[in-house]
Amino acid sequence: MAQLSTRPDAAAESAGVPKGLDNFFHITARGSSLSREVRGGLVTFFSMAYIIALNPIIIGTTPDVNGNLISGLPIADGANVPLTMAMVAAVTALIAGVMTLLMGVIGKFPVALAAGLGINALAAYTLAPTMPWSQVMGLIVWEGVIITILVLTKFRKAVMDAVPHSLRTGISVGIGLFIALIGLVDAGFIRKGSQMGQLGVNGSIIGWPLLVFVIVLVALIIMWVKRVKGAMLIAIIGGTVVAVIIQAFVKDGGSQANPDTGWRLNIPELVGGQSWLPNFELLKVWEHVDLLGAFHADFRAWAVVILTILALMLADFFDTMGTIVATGKAGNLLQADGNPPRTQSILLVDSLAAIFGGLFSTSSNTSYIESTAGVADGARTGFANIITGAAFLVATFITPLVNLVPSEAVAPVLVMVGFLMLQQVTDIDWTDLEVAIPAFFMVTMMAFTYSITVGMGLGFLAFMIIQVVKGKARKVNPLLWVIGVLFLIYFLQGLIMQWVS
Repeated sequence: MAQLSTRPDAAAESAGVPKGLDNFFHITARGSSLSREVRGGLVTFFSMAYIIALNPIIIGTTPDVNGNLISGLPIADGANVPLTMAMVAAVTALIAGVMTLLMGVIGKFPVALAAGLGINALAAYTLAPTMPWSQVMGLIVWEGVIITILVLTKFRKAVMDAVPHSLRTGISVGIGLFIALIGLVDAGFIRKGSQMGQLGVNGSIIGWPLLVFVIVLVALIIMWVKRVKGAMLIAIIGGTVVAVIIQAFVKDGGSQANPDTGWRLNIPELVGGQSWLPNFELLKVWEHVDLLGAFHADFRAWAVVILTILALMLADFFDTMGTIVATGKAGNLLQADGNPPRTQSILLVDSLAAIFGGLFSTSSNTSYIESTAGVADGARTGFANIITGAAFLVATFITPLVNLVPSEAVAPVLVMVGFLMLQQVTDIDWTDLEVAIPAFFMVTMMAFTYSITVGMGLGFLAFMIIQVVKGKARKVNPLLWVIGVLFLIYFLQGLIMQWVS
């Protein structure tokens, strides 16, 4: 089984861990140490801290059907947009911090949580134009409640147990390719959208931000080959320093003003006039969440609501499944049954995160695949989550400082993690077509469709079709057939929506 980090001095580092802390988190038992956990926790934070800036852009600037922002303020007043974004940024960091800490204490597994990308986009660009924001968040709460019930009844874990071990490897490898692509796209090294697949700008590396990415990636590779401890954290911090120095001289803009050569997300400079005090206005649940408003008496309206909740649930359900399996395999943390230790607790915290994300208007919070970056730099236990969660809580007060870290300084870490996870591809038996074809769909479609859920769904469906053709349908776990039907509904939801609307 491939591991992301194999440090020869792990045993020496394990000394000096306080007994009480060690007994609770099993740090030495997992071959880790306090220094590795701290490094890994910080790498995970910096790898996903972009959500503090990105989530406000997605759900903090989009008006609902009534022309109001998620704060309840009308978008017509231009001053309300930055105010709302500040509110979203504060609760995004706060809820991510709380849920990540909870995962560390209860799940004791090095996977951090924050507002889920994809789910927040679905909420902003698909649901908000058709209903008030308060109802959108109400649906997300219901999605979290349903998943929590599935966890408490052990259905969610049963589904994980039903997935053949060979397909789990396909999931991990697919996520590796996907996360490498995320890093390349986030840095602008590979273009997205109509220019998807194009290198840089018209096939060339142009612009200071892209140069920063290349420099940091080369430096990270050199440090990793030389087995420098903390290479990923050093790369992120060093890349940020270089970016800040460059920006001080060239005064480059962001990608919105300069889509070809601008900084992709955060501009590495402090902007005057920014408030360092968090605005927790969105914590007033009673003002921003409507649990019953989306449910109308009309059958067609109910059908749309149910399909919407199903889409949210499947995206959350299988993204999490893929993430924790991939993270566990990356750190050599999986048990004999192919599941992480304390799987039920991990799934419970993840499900509760969806509920709290909806209640406090950050969108559903879920496990982040960027956690594999922390695992690659040493994280093996829930103590790394304590570091990541604490960093998120501190970030609520220093958001301007966190926003100094450009995606170009973090993206190389994701690319390296993708490479390390792809090494597991040798664990797939490519001569066994019953396994190889579904694994192929998982590996390729996660990247090509930019979705873990879609890649997993197509892989599962391919596996079941092959089992039917081979006359082995009865050997397929019944739960997989249930999942297959749900994925068919998921993939055909556009047609079904047209029929019921």
